[in-house]
Amino acid sequence: MKHIVSRGNARFRELKKLCRDSRERRKTGRVVLDGLHLLESYAARFGLPDEIIVSETGRVRAEIARYLEHSPEKTATVLADALFAELATVDTPSGIMAVAGLPRCAHSPEPSLDAVLLDGIQDPGNLGSILRTTAAAGFRQILLSPDCAQAWSPKTLRAAMGAHFALDIHEDSDLSGFLSSYRGQSIVTAPDAAEDLFTTELGQPLAWIFGSEGHGVRPEVSRLARKRIRVPMPGTAESLNVGAAAAVCLFETVRRRKPRWR
Repeated sequence: MKHIVSRGNARFRELKKLCRDSRERRKTGRVVLDGLHLLESYAARFGLPDEIIVSETGRVRAEIARYLEHSPEKTATVLADALFAELATVDTPSGIMAVAGLPRCAHSPEPSLDAVLLDGIQDPGNLGSILRTTAAAGFRQILLSPDCAQAWSPKTLRAAMGAHFALDIHEDSDLSGFLSSYRGQSIVTAPDAAEDLFTTELGQPLAWIFGSEGHGVRPEVSRLARKRIRVPMPGTAESLNVGAAAAVCLFETVRRRKPRWR
């Protein structure tokens, strides 16, 4: 194992830049996985990551020690606790993270399958929550417009809790182009829509479209949807958080398809 105890170490500076800078992750084609759950989720689909980073105290924790037993020693780097804390994305560091190649879809979005389209979702927590809900609801492909938060940022990864590795994630997607050729039903949510979620027909395949936290779905994307629906809200709230709205819509889809999901 390699040991790093100095902030001046070149590899530590590289790791810090990779953790903090989305442009660096895009340029290098690398992703940072923070926490044992993410490492195990990644390994289940892609195998061991390229480099494992552990803190001095993290490496002796039972669950991390067991994980390291099955990892090539040459891939592990041990950081002093203070240095590891500088890389961590949470107040209580996990003790283990990894650097891996950025997973990319080998194929284009499929216009005859269920899909979730996200237009301008800029909060990493919201994006991660929607990715997690999408995977839980059994949808596989998800398309992100160019102005969405980065799907593979550490904050989004942590919020999604491993859902990334059950999805085909298409970043920088042309949502309008996809909808123009989509072969199924496409639905956008809008608070002033005449139809409501619980009475409208949900066809197959189905593409759900959700918009940014502040402005919703752009008009040029919204007008390509074949149906506009609203989520009924008999209470006093004016709107739902986009993550909550996505969860309601996707799991209403699951409920309607219940015989198929058993």
